[in-house]
Amino acid sequence: MTEHDLLYTLALQQVPNIGDITAKKLISHCGSAEAVLKEKKQNLLKIDGIGSVLLKDFYQTKYLILAEKEIQFINDNGIDHVFFQEKGYPEKLKHCVDGPILLFQTGNIHLKNQRIISIVGTRKITTSGIAFCEQLIETLVPYNPVIVSGFAYGTDITAHKAAMKHKLQTVACLAHGFNQIYPKTHKKYMVPVEAHGGFFTEFTSFDNFDKSNFLK
Repeated sequence: MTEHDLLYTLALQQVPNIGDITAKKLISHCGSAEAVLKEKKQNLLKIDGIGSVLLKDFYQTKYLILAEKEIQFINDNGIDHVFFQEKGYPEKLKHCVDGPILLFQTGNIHLKNQRIISIVGTRKITTSGIAFCEQLIETLVPYNPVIVSGFAYGTDITAHKAAMKHKLQTVACLAHGFNQIYPKTHKKYMVPVEAHGGFFTEFTSFDNFDKSNFLK
């Protein structure tokens, strides 16, 4: 994806009420995010499920301005990005109808032909819970899986640390953009995680940090 294409894709993401499902539908119909944002309203209204309420704030230039700022942030911080139609996009995520149209990443993530296991759980993990998680990952080492979690307190960070201990690739999926890190106490693990895999997020630097992000 060129920087020009990224600009319009980021802008489309910022339009209110345009989620990933609707964005994919519009891009599929028009051919690109740029074509979507430059298409006449009367033509967009012909698309099934697209109504006038959805397009109320569609043609405002502020979304392109926000997108330009985000591209500057991406370039300044060495963040990679992958579009949902590109080869580098996680294959299994392509089967999710609401998978993000853009993923941002840092580190060295390699998912092709890999066994992938996601481990999540309570943030207030017990001593026995930690021991179980560590033992589980140790048992899985012969299969060389990628250990995915959310970089949060408790089970998440236990899984990441155990994966790194056994030299397994580990990927942390963040509930916020790369302009911050949560929890702050885990900042010390960022470099080690990037050395053993990396970070994924679907959120930009100007997305609000909300509890619902963790569910996504």
